[in-house]
Amino acid sequence: MISIIPLVEIDPALVEDLLDAAFGPGRTDRTAYKVREGMDILEGLSVAAVDSSENELLGSLQCWPVALTDEAGKQHPMIMVGPVAVHPDCQGKGVGQSMLTALLKELHEGENLPLVMIGDPAYYDRFFDFSPARTKGWTLPGPWEPERLLVRAHDQTPLPEKGKLGPWVRPVKH
Repeated sequence: MISIIPLVEIDPALVEDLLDAAFGPGRTDRTAYKVREGMDILEGLSVAAVDSSENELLGSLQCWPVALTDEAGKQHPMIMVGPVAVHPDCQGKGVGQSMLTALLKELHEGENLPLVMIGDPAYYDRFFDFSPARTKGWTLPGPWEPERLLVRAHDQTPLPEKGKLGPWVRPVKH
């Protein structure tokens, strides 16, 4: 049976092993790592899927504070979802879907920041309303396939048409 628990309850070395198994060598060179560089995960939103009978890690979903910096230099805070990692032996069995569903249940409708991710638009749009429609003018700090940059936000949520996605640098208070 799959249980969804806070990711902070899992040994970080086990999470790294899972990420290696799911994404292979060179995963840390991917653009998504540059987008969230220097940020700590959002512990309250990051989850793990475990097989409660075997006490085995099946998947992890991490969330990160990022921002879209518009052409005027204003930051628009967002939550980056990912990596969504599922052990290769468990892929296609609903593990990732269970983790993302748990994340979305944690967020309050109408009160949450836009969610952004790099992923398969056919899957994430069909099941979770992530879409590339509003990200066409956005850039990232490295190579990416524009159709894979997805956002989930209410239609009324104002999003800049152009901007660069990167770490959320909180303003310094004087």
